[in-house]
Amino acid sequence: MARASDLLALARGELGVGESPAGSNCVKYNTAYYGREVRDTAGTKYPWCVVFLWWLFREAGAPELFYGGGRTASCGTLMGYAKTHGLFVSGGYVPGDLVFLRFSAKQAAPEHIGIVRDVRADGALVTIEGNTSPENDANGGQVRQRVRPAWQAVGGYRPAYEEDEDMDQAAFNKLADKWLESRAALAPSIQTEEGEAARAWAEEQGILLGDGQGRKQYRSFCTREQAVLFLYRLAEKLRG
Repeated sequence: MARASDLLALARGELGVGESPAGSNCVKYNTAYYGREVRDTAGTKYPWCVVFLWWLFREAGAPELFYGGGRTASCGTLMGYAKTHGLFVSGGYVPGDLVFLRFSAKQAAPEHIGIVRDVRADGALVTIEGNTSPENDANGGQVRQRVRPAWQAVGGYRPAYEEDEDMDQAAFNKLADKWLESRAALAPSIQTEEGEAARAWAEEQGILLGDGQGRKQYRSFCTREQAVLFLYRLAEKLRG
């Protein structure tokens, strides 16, 4: 078994590794995967964003956590495996998750993948990815750290990692607070005419005021204290 922190430490150590020659997909991860050096040709391509993750789990001594110990270089195949084995998550990402990415809002199938290093307060994902670069998101030829907006995540694969021993209550509380903070920054998910009208009404009536920093926190969780406050404000409006 391995911990998420083990995989991330390995991934950080690979930052900057690239293809040689550039644009060939000839890289050490593909060499390990195929058992020989490979290069793109006119009829054959060797993308390696998934292969990079396969390599990380192999190096960590936990190949069974990736695709059940099997091999695949396909984002779609790996996502299908995650779904059929109860390992798929559609939000609430945490460090160590393997996140499937798209680069067009109209695209439903994953185009790329990376491992989550951190989650920012606005929901953006800090990832480490193989075969990327600022010039080419999904075929950039390098291992790089990237920042991906939340909408680019199609979903994630959460391996059954061993728990980190240093995750005490204080560390857990800090992580939970950070996750809740990220929820507060998310845009509303009900993008319908009725949903927009309901939100506009609640704001205009002063029932939902937000956090004072411009965020209405529509996708945050509601405490009983907040629920009572919303009801009180509504009752005051009805009495007035």
